[in-house]
Amino acid sequence: MPGEYRADLQRLIVVQGDTEPASVEQQRRLGGTAPSLYDLRNLFQVNVEEGRHLWAMVYLLHAYFGRGGRDEADALLQRNSGDLDSPRILGAFNEETPDWLSFFMFTYFTDRDGKYQLGTLKESAFDPLSRTCEFMLKEEAHHMFVGTTGVDRVVARTAELMREHDTDDVAPHGGIPLDVIQKYVNFHYSVSLDLFGSERSTNAANYFTAGLKGRWQEERRRDDHVLTEDAARIDVVRDGEVTTEEVPALLALNNDLRREYVTDCESGMKRWNRVLDRAGIERRLALPHVGFNRRVGAFAGHHVTPRGDVVGADAWEANRERWLPGEADKAHVLSLMRPVYEPGRIASWIAPPAKGINDKPVEYEYVRFP
Repeated sequence: MPGEYRADLQRLIVVQGDTEPASVEQQRRLGGTAPSLYDLRNLFQVNVEEGRHLWAMVYLLHAYFGRGGRDEADALLQRNSGDLDSPRILGAFNEETPDWLSFFMFTYFTDRDGKYQLGTLKESAFDPLSRTCEFMLKEEAHHMFVGTTGVDRVVARTAELMREHDTDDVAPHGGIPLDVIQKYVNFHYSVSLDLFGSERSTNAANYFTAGLKGRWQEERRRDDHVLTEDAARIDVVRDGEVTTEEVPALLALNNDLRREYVTDCESGMKRWNRVLDRAGIERRLALPHVGFNRRVGAFAGHHVTPRGDVVGADAWEANRERWLPGEADKAHVLSLMRPVYEPGRIASWIAPPAKGINDKPVEYEYVRFP
């Protein structure tokens, strides 16, 4: 393998490997506030699988990349999520996950990014990486299930409290208002979009051309899989408005992957809105515009509202806490985080799961304490 390709491949493995212990570090305190033994059991499984994914990447670095790979593997354990001196490589993995609503949003949005990144690495011509990503993708599905059904249950309980007390403000009744849930959606979705990188990327083009990465479900694409003559449109901000421009398709591969991700995320909105619809609630949750709250790519440095309007810094600051969780929102959610460790019992801010794990009843003792 040529030296430049080897260095690029090693970097891809390092970045993927760095995310795995990061999420465990972010979630390390959640066991102390689990809303049920069912949820605690799911948290443990997610963390065990993230650890297994870390060691899968470490194995590749040790087995195929010599001394440099071993040094990079050691460095994975030197960085820590949120550390000011030695943070994790990607921004979303330095954010706090202090409560279970954040955890459910993380496993829905950020682990879903992992699904798409692993899907491109699964197409790699480097067979050991491709085969490794196969099993990681299977386990990633469980993480997204935890997030999807977790938010289901939060929304269902909020809707129940709204009907019971005939009010949108369920905070005094021990629930999480829909406005707050929407703010958490806005935040976790936007920071997860940053993980896809710049809409226009020479690095992504080089990885694809060298066969280090493919596209999502490459085998289902009906083009020539070379893209030397194809074009694509990407988002840009021009003259204070969001618009698009045409670029070579090879340069728009990050944007192509992000578009697949956005379509997938929209399925969650439909699912959660069906929960509201069944409860007779007219309010709806929605994904914000892809330019909202972005720090990477074409929208970095611009202030874009959830509706997609470009505004000035003053307007952004004046409305920040309408769109993103403020300190009062976080404090309220955190105040609800009280552990429930009795089999069959569920915290009052979240609905019980529809069914248990591995055909066991919801009342099963999923975690036993010494």
